[in-house]
Amino acid sequence: MNLRTIFGLLLIATALIGCAASAPPAVGIWDVELNTPLGAQQVVLTIDADGTGSMGGLQGEQEIEGITFDGNALNFSTSIDAQGQSITLDFSGSVEGDALNGEFNTPFGALAVIGSRQ
Repeated sequence: MNLRTIFGLLLIATALIGCAASAPPAVGIWDVELNTPLGAQQVVLTIDADGTGSMGGLQGEQEIEGITFDGNALNFSTSIDAQGQSITLDFSGSVEGDALNGEFNTPFGALAVIGSRQ
């Protein structure tokens, strides 16, 4: 192999490694507003690249389970305690830059979600 070919292969390998190492767009800390029947609720979502996270607000802090990333799409589940009853919230949304939009599906219907990266 000549020097030009070796340099080209190294450049391609470096680009592929860089792409593989980048975090999904949803990773970060998000200030989020949930539109509930009781009014707007402010929460903070923490999404980690390893698929773990948490949601903190007036209900305390809950772990987020089953985080999946697919391009800009984000999905996960969490449970909250609502007056002694455990309610599962299933999130489905997407990230565009520093904006997060989606909804939580609940037993009582969908709750719209908007958020921005901290």
